[in-house]
Amino acid sequence: MDLQGDDLTEAVVASFDGSQNARTKTVMSALVRHLHAFAREVDLTEEEYFTAIGFLTRTGQISTGNRQEFVLLADVLGLSMLTVGLANRKPPEATASTVFGPFFVEGSPAIELGGDIANGAPGQPCLVSGKVLDTDGNPIPSALVETWQADEEGFYDVQKDVGQPQNRGHLTTDAEGNYSFWSVRPVAYPIPDDGPVGELLHAADRGVMRPAHIHFMVTAPGFARLITHIFAAGDNYLHNDAVFGVKDSLIADFTEHPAGTAPDGRELDQPFFTVQYDLVLAGTP
Repeated sequence: MDLQGDDLTEAVVASFDGSQNARTKTVMSALVRHLHAFAREVDLTEEEYFTAIGFLTRTGQISTGNRQEFVLLADVLGLSMLTVGLANRKPPEATASTVFGPFFVEGSPAIELGGDIANGAPGQPCLVSGKVLDTDGNPIPSALVETWQADEEGFYDVQKDVGQPQNRGHLTTDAEGNYSFWSVRPVAYPIPDDGPVGELLHAADRGVMRPAHIHFMVTAPGFARLITHIFAAGDNYLHNDAVFGVKDSLIADFTEHPAGTAPDGRELDQPFFTVQYDLVLAGTP
């Protein structure tokens, strides 16, 4: 059979007709149509085709348990944020969702309220606090709050040979929905650009920076999971985030204080920061 052009596309689409899973048929049929339309639109050459295959191969080869280059690729192409938007339609009162990022690690250390997740990471001390609430403003007790971030050098612990978790941990809210922990003030940092994704960004003359932020994942029975960041107000890259993750409602003030007594009673012999941000969960349908 001499298939070409639209006939080829329709034959490939039809090959999924026998799928017992309706969603598989829908997704794969749409993927084939759009993929073929893309190749026709740009008049894809064989050289470009094999370059793309090599790019995807290297993207897989550089990925490890601590580095997910495919997630990073989806991030810089805006696919991650598009999927976040499609999957997280919720009331305006709820905290906005944003990208998960490639540096979450299962099994982070458990800490008490007010505990220290920095664990020796370089940076200025920062007290992070707030409440986990529902959309009516009621506190959510015993919500699981997982958090992770980079240090003042712009690196996550999994990017360094530190031998122990740093700037990551999990805790549960108290009866009033409060959460609090000490970490370090986040800074802007470049996404990993020593792999295929970095090559893509440099070829496009695109920036590689992410604005200063802290990651959160919050879960509680009866509520939709929240994956989000808190971004530092005034950061130079808020409007040029390499992964398009910034939302205005997620920007918070990180306030600097002189050495002395912190709001939780801790005595510090150096300047420190505080940030307060409430995390509001949407109920499950």
